This record gives sequence, structure tokens and C-alpha cells, in this order.
Amino acid sequence: MSGQGLTGLSTWSRRLIAAGVLAWCLITAFPLYWVVVTAFKTPPGVVGGPTYIPFVDFTPTLQPFIDLYQGIRGEFFHTFLNSTIVGLSAAAIATAIGAMAAYALVRFEFKVRFGAGLIFFLLALGGYLLFNNNLGFTRAQALLLAFPIALVVAIVANRLPLPGPILGNEDILFWFVSQRMFPPIVTAFALYLLYSEIGRLGFQLIDSFVGLTLCYVAFSLPIVVWLMRDFFEAIPIEVEEAAMVDNVPSWRIFLGIVVPMSMNGLLATFMITLAFVWNEFLFALFLTNSKWQTLPILVAGQNSQRGDEWWAISAAALVAIVPMMIMAGLLSRMMRSGLLLGAIK
Repeated sequence: MSGQGLTGLSTWSRRLIAAGVLAWCLITAFPLYWVVVTAFKTPPGVVGGPTYIPFVDFTPTLQPFIDLYQGIRGEFFHTFLNSTIVGLSAAAIATAIGAMAAYALVRFEFKVRFGAGLIFFLLALGGYLLFNNNLGFTRAQALLLAFPIALVVAIVANRLPLPGPILGNEDILFWFVSQRMFPPIVTAFALYLLYSEIGRLGFQLIDSFVGLTLCYVAFSLPIVVWLMRDFFEAIPIEVEEAAMVDNVPSWRIFLGIVVPMSMNGLLATFMITLAFVWNEFLFALFLTNSKWQTLPILVAGQNSQRGDEWWAISAAALVAIVPMMIMAGLLSRMMRSGLLLGAIK
């Protein structure tokens, strides 16, 4: 085929595609380049007009990074440590719990009666109003009493032949994923009110490690369940059936066979979850003050009476995105080597 490539495209078509890809790469990489360049500028170099090339348009300086190191721009290292501790903890817990939920959805059949869910909703709401308005309990106490009672009753009711549709595993998975459809501001405000009420009972959750980590675990579980489900489906069930023949308990099958065979998927899911938590802004803004403030809050707060100080914002942002760039490189390398294809040989 004269003038034709292996893919069946003409030379000009391939050149046009290459030009489009190059243009897209430039558009994508320019914001990162601009952050890097701005991080090495002095304040006059930023406000004096656009400059693009170091050592040609301007003389680079390390002063913004020195300010970060000396704590002039806030307790950067303390905030970096907060993000690291909360991010690793939340990602590890969410991956562990989400992996177990995903495995259960793949290997076991669940039937949830719609009537049982309706009973839970009515009992939880009615019980809360009863305890709070009629029995004199505080709102936090009413919540802690009403929801467990409603959950127990709903579990018992689910075993009864209630009328109405029966939801299966696919419906449960959709329910998990649909949690990400809620506007984050609604969830953040509701969590702030809930944490405030629990704080009145003596359990401080606002601006605490436990409160922020629990929030991020709940925030990350849907994506973990969604991702790990595909990895577990790729594992041949014959391997588990052979273990069942030898009377191996289910928990040993999961920990001793399934987890090692899906370790690459668990690692990838952990890194993706950590990236979500590391970059999260809204929940940290609502649920922290100073003690457990995270990096996105510190970066957004780099301003003064003169306005946003972009050299300081860029320096802090550059340090904050380096761990994510490293993880992106690791994920890319794993994908190129075929470790994340979900195929088990």
C-alpha cells in the first residue's frame, strides 16, 4: 500500500494526529511548567510582568523555598506531615475495608429487600425525632441510639418475605458508586454539624486525626469498591474452590490466596486513593482549624494584604505535587509492564 502506514492511515493523517497530540501535551504541561517557573521567582519578578525562561527573562531564586523551610509562610512541615499521616492512614483503611466489600460483592450473592431499607429510614428518622423531641435526649444521643436500633431491626426485617423489589449485588455496587454523586459541599456541611454534636458528648472530632481520617475513609470507599471489584473478578474461582475442598475457612482463602494474587491491584488502588485524599480541599477546610490542617489549605492560604502571593503559592504547590508525580510515574510504569491489566495467569 503506497503512502499508507501500518494502521491504514495516510502520512498526512498521521502527521496531523501527531501535531494534535503534541499540542495537547503542550497545553497539559504548560500549567505545571508555569508553577515551576513561578516558584523560583522573586515578588517583583512575578508582579512586574510575565517572564518565561529562567536565566534569560529572570534570575531564579530559592527564597520562596527558604521562606517555606523557615516557617514564614506557615508551619509547612507540620502541615506536610499531617497530610502524609492522614493520607496514608485513610488510604490504607479504605483499601482494606473496600477490598473486603468488593470481594464479598464478587463471590457472594446478596439480596436486600427494598422494604427493609424503607424500614431502616423510617425507624432512624422517627427514632431520632422521638428520642430528641419527646424523651429529652440531646441530638447526638438521639442519633447514637436511633441508628443502631434501626439497623438491627432492618437486618431482621430483611429476612422476612416483605413485599417489594429485591436489590442484588449490582444494585449494591451502584449504591456505593452513587455516593460520589452527592455535591461535596452538602456532605461536608452535614459532617461538620454531626461532628459538632458528637463533640458536645466529649468526643472531639473536629480538627482531629480521627475525625478527618474517618471522613476520608468514607469518602474513598466507593472508588475502592469499584476498582477492586474488577481485580477480584479476574481471579479464577477454581483456585478458591480447590481450597474449599480442603475445608479452608473463607477468611484464610481471602487473606492467603485472594490478597496475594490481587496485590498489584491493591497497590494501585491504594495509590489512587492516596492521591484523592492528598489533593482533597473541601472536607479539610470544614473539619480542621490549625492542628490537623492539610497541605491544600496551607497552599490556598498563601496570601497577604497585597493579595495572592503567587511565588509562595507556587513553591508550596510544587513541593505538594512532587509525591503525586512520583506515584503517577510508578502507576504508569506498572501499567506499561502489564501488572495492572487484571489478568491472572
